[in-house]
Amino acid sequence: MKSLLERWRTRRLASFYVLLATFTVAIVAGSYAAHGVRGQEQQNAASDATPLRVVNTPIQPNQFTGIAKEVGPAVVNINTQTLPKQSENNPRRFHGRAMPMPQNPDGDDNGDQGQGQGEDGFQDFFNRFFGGQIPGGPDQGDQDNQGVQESLGSGFIVDSKGYIITNDHVVDKADKIYVKLSTDPDSQDLGRPARVIGVDKATDLAVIKIDTDKPLPVVKLGNSDNVQVGDWVEAIGSPFALSQTVTAGIISAKNRTIEPGASGQFQHFLQTDAAINPGNSGGPLLDMNGDVIGVNTAIYTQSAGYEGIGFAMPSNTVVSVYNDLIGPGHKVVRGSIGIQFREGLSSAVNRVYGFKNGVLVQEVQPGGPADKAGFKPGDIIVSVDGRGIKDGDDLVNDIASRRPGSTITLGFLRNGKQDQATVTVGDRDQVFADLNNPQAPSNPMPGVDAGETKLGLVVQQESQATQDKLKTPGVVIESVRTGSFADLQGLEPGLVITRVNRQPTGTKEQFDAVVGKLRTGDDVVFEVMDPHNPQEGINVIGGTLQ
Repeated sequence: MKSLLERWRTRRLASFYVLLATFTVAIVAGSYAAHGVRGQEQQNAASDATPLRVVNTPIQPNQFTGIAKEVGPAVVNINTQTLPKQSENNPRRFHGRAMPMPQNPDGDDNGDQGQGQGEDGFQDFFNRFFGGQIPGGPDQGDQDNQGVQESLGSGFIVDSKGYIITNDHVVDKADKIYVKLSTDPDSQDLGRPARVIGVDKATDLAVIKIDTDKPLPVVKLGNSDNVQVGDWVEAIGSPFALSQTVTAGIISAKNRTIEPGASGQFQHFLQTDAAINPGNSGGPLLDMNGDVIGVNTAIYTQSAGYEGIGFAMPSNTVVSVYNDLIGPGHKVVRGSIGIQFREGLSSAVNRVYGFKNGVLVQEVQPGGPADKAGFKPGDIIVSVDGRGIKDGDDLVNDIASRRPGSTITLGFLRNGKQDQATVTVGDRDQVFADLNNPQAPSNPMPGVDAGETKLGLVVQQESQATQDKLKTPGVVIESVRTGSFADLQGLEPGLVITRVNRQPTGTKEQFDAVVGKLRTGDDVVFEVMDPHNPQEGINVIGGTLQ
C-alpha cells in the first residue's frame, strides 16, 4: 500500500501532464489562428490597397529657376590643354616657313605661382585650384595624352559674336583652349577651339573668343556698386566637370582684398557663400535680376573644397577691363606716378606726421613721374586735382584710371607745410618694369649669356661650312631650355638665327649686343634658317617677351 506521500506525488505529476497538454493545444490553436489572420491580411492587401501615383501639382517657379533658365545657355565650359615642353634631348622638327606653334596666352610667372595654400587658409591667388587638374579626371595619370595636362573652368558669353569672359588663371599657359556651349552635344569632344584676345593679371581676368556662324546667347552685366550685403545671388558653372551646376547664396561682404601689397591693389572682391568649387572659376555670379554682378574667382578653404566663403571680381571692374582688352592694344593700360607706400599705418604715425587722411610716400622711383615732379620719401599726398585722398587704395584707383601722358595736380605735405606739384602720369606697366629692372644694361655683363637668361637659348658661332651652305652669316642654336621664351616660339637646336628684330646676328658678339637690349614687354622677332633644308630660305617667327 502506497504511502500518503507517494500518492500525493503521483497526483501532482498527473496534473502537470494534463496542464502541459492543455498548453500545447493552445499553442497549436493559436498558430493556426495566426496563420489564418495573416492569410486574410495578404488577401486584403491584394484586393483593397490603392497603388501610389505621382501627382502632377504645378509648382510656381521662383526667381532662381527663372534665372537659371535665362542665363544658363550663355554659361560655357572651358577646357584647356598644356602640352609638354620641348627639351634638347627630344628636338621638335622644323617644318615650313610659318612654323605654326601653339601660342602661350601669357608667360608671366607672377613670382609666387605654385606656392600652394598659406597658413591662413587662402589659396595662393595666382595658383587657384579652380583651373587646376580635376581629381580623378582623365588627365590624372593618363599616359595616352603623352604628358598633356588638362584643366577645367567656366566662362560666360558677353557678345553674340563669340566673346567670352573668364579668369586669367583658367587659360594661363594653356596651349589649347576649348569651349563647350550648353547646347553642344555631351560627348568626348572637348568643344570648340578658342583663342585668347587679352588677359589682365592684376584682376585675374581674360577675354577669349570662339568662331560662330550664328548669334550666341549672351548675359547682361549689372551694376556691382548697387549690391548690398545680404542680397541673394546665384552662381552657375562647371564644378568638377559637372556643367550647368546652379548654386545659391547671399552677398556676405564687399570690397574684400585677399592679396596683400601691390598685387592686391586691384582685387576688391564681392564675398559670397554660394557654393563655389573647382571648375566654377570664371563663371558668373548673378543678382536676382539675372544680371552678372561678379566673376567667381577664388575661395577661402582649408580642405581644398567649398567652405562657405567665395570671392567674385565685381562687374564694374570687369566691364572696364573687358573694354580695354578688346581694344587695339588688347591690354589694360593703367596710370602710375612711380611711388611706393605702406598700408595700415598706425594712428601714431598719422599724429606724428600731422595728417589724418592721405598717403605717406615711402619710396620714389628714380626717373619716374613723381621723381621728375620733385617728390621725396616722407611727403604726404593729400589730394588729387583738389579732391581729398582718403588712403592708398583711393590714390591708386584714381591714378590708375588716368591715361598715361595726362597731367594731374597733387597736393602734399612736406615738413608740415602744404604744397602742390603737377605730375605727368606714366604707364604703370612701364614704371614697374623700370622698378624691377632699374639698371638694365645695354650690353650683357661679362660672363652672363644674354640669350640664355632672357630667351632661354644658348648659341655659338656658325661654322664656315654652315655659312657656305646657307650663304648667310648667323649663330647656331646649341640648346633650348624647356618652357622658355625660345622654346615657346618653336626654336630648336641646330637652327641658325641670322637676325633679331631686323638687326644682323652674324656673330656671337652681334647676337649678344642685340639680345642684351631686350626688356620685358618687347616684341622679339627672329629670322632663322634650317641648315638641313636650306631651300626653305628664311623663316620669320616671334612673340612678346614676358
